[in-house]
Amino acid sequence: EVQLQASGGGLVQPGGSLRLSCVASGFSFGRYDMSWVRQAPGKGPEYVSATNSGGGTSYYADSVKGRFTISRDNAKNTVYLQMNSLKAEDTAKYYCNAVTTSGLYYYPWGKGTKLTVSS
Repeated sequence: EVQLQASGGGLVQPGGSLRLSCVASGFSFGRYDMSWVRQAPGKGPEYVSATNSGGGTSYYADSVKGRFTISRDNAKNTVYLQMNSLKAEDTAKYYCNAVTTSGLYYYPWGKGTKLTVSS
């Protein structure tokens, strides 16, 4: 059974930082590109970032470029999202998933982790 367990969310003040983690199991993690997606209250899903299977190439949505950094540890089956200079508009639930080069997601979504940016 595939599991995607995101964690690390919480309440952060604007301008603050936080690192999210997502531990994957049930598939060959190191063979897949991985992505973070978020969904703000009342809005649809939004792509945030992706990294290739080896972690050497990363992609970012314009809304987070320069503030967020994706990384992965294939030995730990974990993908991370370092988030700096957080803004209120980053408030959302964050999810990870394995992703194809066409932007399709492989597996059922996990429960995600909630980030609230507020003073």
